[in-house]
Amino acid sequence: MTLPQIKVLIPKHKHTLSFFLSLYMDLITLLTLLPALYLCFLIWNLFDQKRDQECYILDYQCYKPSDDRKLGTEFCGKVIKRSQSLGLDEYKFLLKAIVSSGIGEQTYAPRNVFDGRESNPTLIDGIVEMEEFFNDSIEKLLSRTGVNPSEIDVLVVNISMLAVLPSLSSRIINKYKLRHDIKVYNLTGMGCSASLISLDIVKNIFKSQRNKLALLVTSESLSPNWYSGNERSMILANCLFRCGGCAILLTNKRTLKHKSMFILKCLVRTHHGARDEAYGCCIQKEDEQGRLGFHLGKTLPKAATRAFIDNLRVISPKILPTRELLRFFVVYLIKKITMLGKNNNYNTLKASSGVITTTKSPLNFKTGVDHFCIHTGGKAVIDGIGISLDLAEYDLEPARMTLHRFGNTSASSLWYVLGYMEAKKRLRKGERVFMISFGAGFKCNSCLWEVMRDLKGDQENVWADCIDNYPPKSLSNPFMEKYSWINDVEDESTAEIPDFLK
Repeated sequence: MTLPQIKVLIPKHKHTLSFFLSLYMDLITLLTLLPALYLCFLIWNLFDQKRDQECYILDYQCYKPSDDRKLGTEFCGKVIKRSQSLGLDEYKFLLKAIVSSGIGEQTYAPRNVFDGRESNPTLIDGIVEMEEFFNDSIEKLLSRTGVNPSEIDVLVVNISMLAVLPSLSSRIINKYKLRHDIKVYNLTGMGCSASLISLDIVKNIFKSQRNKLALLVTSESLSPNWYSGNERSMILANCLFRCGGCAILLTNKRTLKHKSMFILKCLVRTHHGARDEAYGCCIQKEDEQGRLGFHLGKTLPKAATRAFIDNLRVISPKILPTRELLRFFVVYLIKKITMLGKNNNYNTLKASSGVITTTKSPLNFKTGVDHFCIHTGGKAVIDGIGISLDLAEYDLEPARMTLHRFGNTSASSLWYVLGYMEAKKRLRKGERVFMISFGAGFKCNSCLWEVMRDLKGDQENVWADCIDNYPPKSLSNPFMEKYSWINDVEDESTAEIPDFLK
C-alpha cells in the first residue's frame, strides 16, 4: 500500500497522521538495516570460522634414549670390526664420511646394534625401538600438558621405514586407550620430510572441524634398516642416521590459544617425484649381492637444490614483507635489462638460467624470518642452505649443534633444532620461525611458525642437561685424530691395521 492510499484511509487528524508517518519511516529503516545486519553477520561468521581453523602447537616432546645407547668413537670402531665386507678403501671412505658429517660422539643407536645383531634384525627389534620412544615422549607430553588421552581427536604417525600389522598408530591407541572414533593416519615411506607432511594433514583437518586436539608422532626406525654390504652410496646411511623422535600436541581450540607455544602461519610442499633424476637419488634398494640398504645417489645435491628453489618461489611471497618483494622485483628488472644490453642472444640467456648453483638468494629472508629451523641432513646441507639464504653463523648454530649432539634423526630433526632455540631462550612472542626439510621422493617442505608467548627455556627438554655446554669450542670428530693414519696406508696386507679393522 502506497503513502497516498494510507492518507485516504486514515482520519484527517494531525496526530494520527504523524503516527502513521513515523511508523512508515521506521518500517523503511528496518527493511534497509536488515540486509546490512545480515551481511555483517555473514562477515563475522566467516571471521569466526577462520579463527577456529588456526593450527596451534600446545607442546612438543623430543625423545632422548638412555645413555647406554650412545655411539662413541670406540664403539663405532667395534661395529666396523664386525662387518666382514669392508676393505681398506671402504675404511678410508668411512673415515672421511664420519669426520665430515658434523656428527659428534653422543648420538644414539638402536639396541640391536649394541647387541651385535645389526645385520640380522628381527621384527621385534623395530617394534621395541618405537615403543620405547612412544612410552617416553608421549607419556611426558600428556603429563606436562594435563591432556587426557580420551580428549585426543586425531592421531597422525609417520615412521617411514617400518610397516607392521597392527600399525604403529594402533599400538599407540591400544597403549593409551584412545577413543574408538579417533581419526587415524599412519604414514610410511615419506622420508626425512614426513613431519611437515603430517602437519599438513592436521592443518587440513582443522580447516573443516572445530575444537579438535591432534597428536602427531614422528620418528624413524633404524633397527631393521642397517646395511651390511660395501656399496659406498649405501654405507653412508649407516653413518648419518641416528635414533630420535618427537611427539607434538596440536589444537585449533580457541580456549587453548593462550596456552599455545606457536601458531602455524603457512606451509608449502614441493614434490619432484615426476623427475626420474630426483626420484632415484634417495631410494631403498638391494645391492648386487641382494643386501637391502638405502641408496644416496650423486644427483642428490642437484635434486635438493631444485626442490629447494621451487619451494622458496612459492613460500617467499607468503612470508616476506611487501617492501622486500618490491625491492627484489626492481633489482631483478635492472639486472635483466643490463644483461639484455650486454648480450642480445636471448637463447644463450635462457640456456644459462637452468644451471643449478649454490649461490646467495637475491631475497633477504631475514626481513620476514627471525629464526631458521633447518633439517640436519648433514653438514653440507646446513652449509648449502646457509649460503643460499645468506645466513650468519648465529642462524645456523641450532642446526649445527643438533647435528653434533643428536645426529640426523630423520623426520624428527626439526623439532630438536626448535628445542635448542627454546633451551637457549631465543624465542620471543611475535617472532617467526622458518622450518625447512628435505625428503626422499624428492621432496622439499617448509612452513612458518609465529611464537605465541615468550619461551624462556623454563620447560625441561632434551637439551636441559647439556645446553650450557653448547656451542662447544670445537666440533671436530675424534675419528680424525685417532684414525687419520689410515689415509696413508696403501696396501692393507702389509700395513699394521688395528684388530677392529682387520
